[in-house]
Amino acid sequence: MNPLVSIVIPFYNMEEFLAQTIDWALESTYRPMEIILVDDGSTDGGAAIAKDYARRLDHISFLQQENQGVSVARNYGISEAKGTYILPLDGDDRICPGFIAEAVHVLEAHPQVKVVTAEGEFFGDKSGRRKLPEFDIRLLARKNILHVSALYRKSDWKQAGGYCPEMKGREDWDFWISMLKNGGEVVRLPMIGYQYRIRPNSKRIRTRKLKKQINDLLNARHTEFFRRVLGGPLRIHRTWSKPYNKLLAFLGLLR
Repeated sequence: MNPLVSIVIPFYNMEEFLAQTIDWALESTYRPMEIILVDDGSTDGGAAIAKDYARRLDHISFLQQENQGVSVARNYGISEAKGTYILPLDGDDRICPGFIAEAVHVLEAHPQVKVVTAEGEFFGDKSGRRKLPEFDIRLLARKNILHVSALYRKSDWKQAGGYCPEMKGREDWDFWISMLKNGGEVVRLPMIGYQYRIRPNSKRIRTRKLKKQINDLLNARHTEFFRRVLGGPLRIHRTWSKPYNKLLAFLGLLR
């Protein structure tokens, strides 16, 4: 029998998109799977939508908390998950039907692999391929190069300490560093595995003050990692810029 996969969908005020995201998750060709919906204190009709799915379908669960942020909501859902493997999914994005089956196959066959990801696409206010470089721990030290919707083992989530509640942005980057800084391989499948919705209010880290707060927390949590890989602490200007992306493209690292 195949191992159980848990798709964990935290959401906050996603009434407009949540049902579509759940329906897309249900199109996955992989079985067995469960879907865990975590309402992070929504003030719109999203919770009612999630409750209705959980009422109608046995393999969908609904959890609710006061608004505490995506990291706390995601950790709550994963802590309740029964699956061997975890797939986080934002409440307005799409996971493509064949991705989970292919990703489970890789993780089952290769215990040294910690994360399986895939090619991605934008949709909504922007369309096209989401270009990320091949995984390299030196690049991960400078910029998040993994999408949040990648498959990994629940045991590795626990060992990494989960998603950091104090991170007010880039919480997935912090999590990938926690999981991979001491070893582990990443496999990117040659397929479109997810679609990332771009909306006018899509989350962006816009202010320098917030960027500094995030950098300071990353440095505090991963001091030795940045010293080992970068030769010193992470600084804002060390993260990617357009010229840096052009250099990666020229070197064939960005596709």
